[in-house]
Amino acid sequence: MHTLFSLRRTVLVAGLLLGAASVPSATAQPGSGGPGPGTPAVTTVPIDGGASLLLASGIGYGLARLRQARRTRKK
Repeated sequence: MHTLFSLRRTVLVAGLLLGAASVPSATAQPGSGGPGPGTPAVTTVPIDGGASLLLASGIGYGLARLRQARRTRKK
């Protein structure tokens, strides 16, 4: 059982590293429509589908861990 957890952790870490390496660097592009000189620095940022998917996956992971903890406590 311990080796399965270790394998899952290894796959998760490898996936995160691969995902982070595949994301292009975010650099500001001239003429991208951003605020110009003299405009207020406050801008709004929309929350898109990626943030909601990240939140949903975090909730799912937390629920799975809670179920797993309850199962091991009952045994």
